[in-house]
Amino acid sequence: MTTRLTAGEVDLPSSPTMVDDGPDHPILAGEDLGFSNFSGVRNNSLDDLFQRILRRNCDAVCHLAAPCDPDLRTVVGKIASEIAADLEPRMLRAAPRKGRTSDPRGNGRANEPLDVWARGILVWTGGQYLPPSSGSRHIKDSGPTRLAADNIAPFFESLMLFVAYHIMEYFNKYIATGVLKPEDCRLILPINNDMDAEHTDIDSADYVDPTDFFSVKCGMFPLSSSVERQKAPAPHLVFADTEIVEHPEYYEKAELRLATKTKALFFNQHNRRFAWGLAVSNCTIHAYVFGPDDIWASTAMDISGIKGRRAFISLLVNWSLCAVDRLGFDPSIRYVVDRCVGGPYLEIDVHEMDRSTGKVEPRTYYSQRCLGAADRLAGCHARYFAASASPESMDKPAFLIKDGWMTAGSGSAGDTRESLVLNVLHAEFDQSNEFSGSFVQLVSAGPVYINRGDTVVTDSTATAFVRLPSTTQDAAKGSDSAQGSSSSKVQRSSDRQVRQHRRTVAKWAGKTISEADNQCQVVVAVADAMAALNAAYEKCKILHGSISNRAILLQQTADGIKGVLAEFDYANYAGAGANAVESPEPMLFQSIRCLENPEIIRTFLDDCESLLNLVCWLGSFGVNKAQRAAYVAGLPKKPKLPIMDWNQGTAADIADAKRLHVATEDTFHSFILSKMRNGPLRRLAEAMYRVLFLHPGCYGTALIANERLEQVADIEIRDALSRIPAINGMHDPLVLRHAFLAAIIANLLEVLARHRNAALAALAAGAADEDSAMATLPSAGPSMKHYRDEVPVAGPSKRPRY
Repeated sequence: MTTRLTAGEVDLPSSPTMVDDGPDHPILAGEDLGFSNFSGVRNNSLDDLFQRILRRNCDAVCHLAAPCDPDLRTVVGKIASEIAADLEPRMLRAAPRKGRTSDPRGNGRANEPLDVWARGILVWTGGQYLPPSSGSRHIKDSGPTRLAADNIAPFFESLMLFVAYHIMEYFNKYIATGVLKPEDCRLILPINNDMDAEHTDIDSADYVDPTDFFSVKCGMFPLSSSVERQKAPAPHLVFADTEIVEHPEYYEKAELRLATKTKALFFNQHNRRFAWGLAVSNCTIHAYVFGPDDIWASTAMDISGIKGRRAFISLLVNWSLCAVDRLGFDPSIRYVVDRCVGGPYLEIDVHEMDRSTGKVEPRTYYSQRCLGAADRLAGCHARYFAASASPESMDKPAFLIKDGWMTAGSGSAGDTRESLVLNVLHAEFDQSNEFSGSFVQLVSAGPVYINRGDTVVTDSTATAFVRLPSTTQDAAKGSDSAQGSSSSKVQRSSDRQVRQHRRTVAKWAGKTISEADNQCQVVVAVADAMAALNAAYEKCKILHGSISNRAILLQQTADGIKGVLAEFDYANYAGAGANAVESPEPMLFQSIRCLENPEIIRTFLDDCESLLNLVCWLGSFGVNKAQRAAYVAGLPKKPKLPIMDWNQGTAADIADAKRLHVATEDTFHSFILSKMRNGPLRRLAEAMYRVLFLHPGCYGTALIANERLEQVADIEIRDALSRIPAINGMHDPLVLRHAFLAAIIANLLEVLARHRNAALAALAAGAADEDSAMATLPSAGPSMKHYRDEVPVAGPSKRPRY
């Protein structure tokens, strides 16, 4: 039996994004490579990103959920007005009279749930104080009496349930008359409460009472559902998170909690285009839209007033009737339950050119494995799927599908940077015996299409957020009482390039490097990737710009394992300037120079440094899921590894940590090498470090004074270094090393070739012997001959800026 999952159909055999990685269960979980924080350490970069891209007081936020059909918008307006009109007299009747009080959380009369919910809404808005005997807690301060966050939650749910009850009645009436279709309707209901007592996303210096924050999740359910708090559905049916905060001065922290949970929503829901969220402070509600480049916050909806209540009721009705793409979901990616093929899987539509007709037609692919989920709050939200042409062949994928919000390249038809670069590389190397097959082979690439009524539009930030501002601007004028101190902060103004939602299909080249069987496979793949990077640079002057675990694939060939280079979204020509409108993600693999200055011209050595960072990370935590899971399971008994600092904090924080860790051979050994697992990757990391950071005349990353350069014994090397201008009498070794670019590349290729040969020998002898086979490698350092053969630079005026 095959079932395409819609709202309410939640009888999944197992959670489609949390399926166990066992022999009897398909994998539909995103590979996170340990990107999430360990041991609850706060990630300051999320706070920094949120504040940079947040835009407040956007009146159009709530209108984004309005249906496209003008007739349906009329229906929404009528229903919302009638619900609001029914709520007011019920709240008036629920107000306490002389000599009588009522408990809104009591059972009331069983046949009048609306009156029970109305009394709860009345208490929330300050129309009645609860007696102490009711068990509810009030916060007493110099101002008015306020309910604690854990007491606000049930009253917030009362408002949602009151609206849902009416929506169910009105929608059924309109369905009976043919005005609405059942498949277009849904209920938005609270599904569970979750209080986070640890507050790991809040500064440790701030003491916050556990009742200061409360979380409520909202889910999508069919009209046949009972109007009450529901059990948690499958993860892909969770719609939005709500953060409730007691004190307005903690509102910004509640926003950060909302951002953290929305980031998890993007990771767990593979068909998320954008996300909604709510934040509540006392009687004030703000709605949020989380897009690829911007986060928009609505104007305040004050539930204590009629206008604010009607605004929030209209939003709930819109959510219940609008198309799923207005809820932030992608209708071209569908969750399917087919018990005949062993569990849930995804249907993914890709529009491809039909060669026989010349028309663009949708083709459906099938996947049970998400190789990489969207692991960031903002950005391209790239996802990777191992796919096949039929459900029956999903265990043997033939295609790699990438879905994401990409910036357009300079080619025709809105081609992305990746498709343009790969066309150049394949034209150059497809006839080459040495590098044929070293780069991923595209099958098709094109935009994602969304149905808007009777028309079909390409999905982009211009069409998805047409009613919202396209740029992040300064803080809006005026103040908002629920924003705390945020109104005094000035936000950066920056123009955004339009992103297009695109989907590419490539021939299956193998699993990612973070799914290797052992370290020797990773060594071979890294060596092949380095050779391919160098070939692209030497022949085409192309820099990759985004080395990560997703950029290197492990291909099984007749001759053994082979590394294939993918992920050219940030590629650029050498010397052409910054290679992307946003920094490549994740930051843990970026070079120090690129972290310190995202606008700097990237060089080939930045790609090489990223390759070393990848080797260190995999060598520290494991080369596959099983090894990383074992590490995470033992975290409470283990100290924090210094390399975790490469993935926590702002870009400047990470750059400082990396400079410290690679400053000298001793610090690299102390902070990184000594904490890595024994094996081939540790030896490879040591050898690569010596090549990249221990070049003649400038060792490590410490700044070098002019007088130290004069002490270099080799005259030719000293002459080359002296041609590079100093800044305030100091030289940066990461700039000086570009005087020896060719020598560093030659040494790096030699080192990787030696390690590759030893790894292949170990694989041929059996995985059990990999460590002993790699132990035979010589520990030779960089060849001085390559440095002396380097042609000295002509002079500062003829060098690109670094």
